[in-house]
Amino acid sequence: MKFGLLLPHFGEEASKEKLLEGSKRAEELGFDSVWVRDHLVFEPHGEMEKPNRTFYDALTTLTAIGAVTNTIELGTGSLIPFRHPLVTALMAGTITQLVGPRLILGFGAGTFDHEFEAIGWGDMNRVDMVRSNAEILKRVFTENDVSYDDGIFKFDNVTIEPKPVGGRVPFWYCGATPRSARLAAEFADGWMPGRISLASIEKRMGVMREMTNENGRPMPTIAVIPPTSIEDTRAEALKDVNVPGLLAWANKAKFAVKPPSGVFETVEDLSGQLIAGSPEDVVNEVRKFQATGVDHLVFDFRFKFDRFFEQIELLGTEVLPKFR
Repeated sequence: MKFGLLLPHFGEEASKEKLLEGSKRAEELGFDSVWVRDHLVFEPHGEMEKPNRTFYDALTTLTAIGAVTNTIELGTGSLIPFRHPLVTALMAGTITQLVGPRLILGFGAGTFDHEFEAIGWGDMNRVDMVRSNAEILKRVFTENDVSYDDGIFKFDNVTIEPKPVGGRVPFWYCGATPRSARLAAEFADGWMPGRISLASIEKRMGVMREMTNENGRPMPTIAVIPPTSIEDTRAEALKDVNVPGLLAWANKAKFAVKPPSGVFETVEDLSGQLIAGSPEDVVNEVRKFQATGVDHLVFDFRFKFDRFFEQIELLGTEVLPKFR
């Protein structure tokens, strides 16, 4: 099982020091990866984030981190297709040439229409755009003089150099819906939902196994990004978490596997959608993800970005060694 960190590159706590020094310390402590989100016109999520619109660009941020680290993987969870895929191909190839083959491109369709309306792509089918990106990136990463036309993107005889070190960049599909899991099983290397219950992960994985058994593809890497808070005690850890907001979000999730009561009502109902507690509690929670079959667990400290370094230290010294 691999372990990663969502980085504080958005909101009021975003800073060069946290991003660069935090990533260097994460690498020293044995974390496998660091991750960024993606927005063009950022509107903070009310139940999860404070109303600060600062948002450092995803790929620029990862390039800077790659320059000051050596081995830690650099992931997007998720990249939104508001860039032309040829632009993304050039940026991705350049990143790997500068920092090595450490990039993972997690893509998602995005939530907000306004980001695409702002660039004149408001009438595009964003799920189809993700599929287009997957196909175009695969081709221009490995071929020259590529011609392409899928009704969304069209170009003739295009060669993109530099190509990625190693010839490819892993492409993951991000999203918690049943459809996102099916699409990952169809054409992606990984599936990465954000906040999702363990029961929902298990159900989605069952469908994915059936699909990959039929289509002959490898089972995608299973990753997830749960909100996390670690302190000396569970009570202290929960003080910083917007539990009502997480419960409200869980109850609005259309395809979530509900608890036996049919409604998300308690912290215990949020199993998989929240990791909070003492180091021992967190170890026990991580074991649940491990038992479910999660391959890559990314801790989301957005409730604790003001104490980012302390959270990294606690995880890196008290939790990760139990799994090495």
